[in-house]
Amino acid sequence: MTIRLCVLLWPAQGAEEDLRGYEDAVLPLLDEHGGRLVARETVVRASEDDPLEVQLIELRDQAGLDGYLSDPRRLALEGERARVIARTRILRLEA
Repeated sequence: MTIRLCVLLWPAQGAEEDLRGYEDAVLPLLDEHGGRLVARETVVRASEDDPLEVQLIELRDQAGLDGYLSDPRRLALEGERARVIARTRILRLEA
């Protein structure tokens, strides 16, 4: 069953470009787990309450999502993720 996610990302203070760099590194891994990045947009932020980036991601199934989340290359960047991303919200969308 296809999984559709809307991912909202808030940067750590002063880490807007670093957030983009982190996402540039990990999003290509989706392909290897039966996923694809449908859209990736930068938000025109009215305040710091708004996310910086919104992504729409589709994965073939739960196994693909689990594989992506546990990919060792992605996990190796956890320290960078913690440094540059202050908050993440993931919304599961109807397929």
